[in-house]
Amino acid sequence: MNKTIGIFGGGQLGRMMAQAALPLNLQCTFFETTTDCPAAQLGSVFSTQDPQGLQDFIASADVFSLEFENTPVAYVDVLTQSKTLYPPRLALATAQHRLAEKQLFDELKIPVAPYRAVDSVDSLKQAVTDLGLPIVLKTATGGYDGKGQFVLRSVDQIGTAWAELGPAKSLIAESFVHFSREVSIIAVRGQTGEVKTWALAENHHHHGILSHSIVPAPNSAELEPVAQDYITRLLNHLNYVGVLTLELFVTEQGLYANEMACRVHNSGHWSIEGAICSQFENHIRAVAGLPLGATDVVRPTVMINIIGQHPKTEDVLALNGAHLHLYNKSERVGRKLGHITLMPNQSEDLTALCRQLAKILPVPLALTDRMTL
Repeated sequence: MNKTIGIFGGGQLGRMMAQAALPLNLQCTFFETTTDCPAAQLGSVFSTQDPQGLQDFIASADVFSLEFENTPVAYVDVLTQSKTLYPPRLALATAQHRLAEKQLFDELKIPVAPYRAVDSVDSLKQAVTDLGLPIVLKTATGGYDGKGQFVLRSVDQIGTAWAELGPAKSLIAESFVHFSREVSIIAVRGQTGEVKTWALAENHHHHGILSHSIVPAPNSAELEPVAQDYITRLLNHLNYVGVLTLELFVTEQGLYANEMACRVHNSGHWSIEGAICSQFENHIRAVAGLPLGATDVVRPTVMINIIGQHPKTEDVLALNGAHLHLYNKSERVGRKLGHITLMPNQSEDLTALCRQLAKILPVPLALTDRMTL
């Protein structure tokens, strides 16, 4: 096989997809704002700023995918006149609008927190009356890593919340979910309809950005089949091809869906070393029409994001069982610069290894008791 895969986006996810494609003799091209992007070392980059860029990008590849769920649907509509995109347009459009997404979850009987559409101060006040406080007010479109959100805890915050997010016009108010932890399920569906899922990941965030993921999620034997059922419903309903992620809250009432991501996901980076076939390779396999690989866990793993500042490479690599992935990105507060996968030969060494790593990271890692497996 000698296909070229075009990827909307040239960030770290596109970069890792391209890295997974190379051993299969598959090439990638990218459509990105700047040609100086993390994926630039791995294939041709066509600029969104070039009037001819989209057409050149479309001509550059046989089949297409994406690394960012906010890829403009207008681009997709031009592309699909002559080429195929995986995942399908419906999945992308639904994931881009939180109200449409919640309505899809309702349709498929996937539990979600109570919610209301908000498009004015009056409808926000009504949402507060209907749902009670606290509520989480979000923009219906855009927003990621905690952006585009406001936690409203008292009535006197209504004006502030509206002033901050109201200009977006289309908002969603959700009841605040009292959860014990956050988990994610990642799955892949091939062109034949075959579905495979990876182990449930337990995710910890810092200032709205994923800090680290623990895989398999501890004490989740009863949750995993439920999460697998929910994501399989989505994959089949959408006639999806590629990797899909479903973020979930663990509550006393069971699993509540938070949102889906139509792409490879940060909480699945562990799978490069930690699974028999990574999320990136299986996504490429699905898009290229190849058989899917096994998703079994090699051994328990913790994946830690490098945020804001780079640690010393030699310090990380000196840790037994540490795998370092850098994204060719410059330092900036809150920016994901890379990740580290920890998977020592003896699983019982994992907690101690996490604590060793925490000491050498420039930006402190928020260690919790749940770093143990």
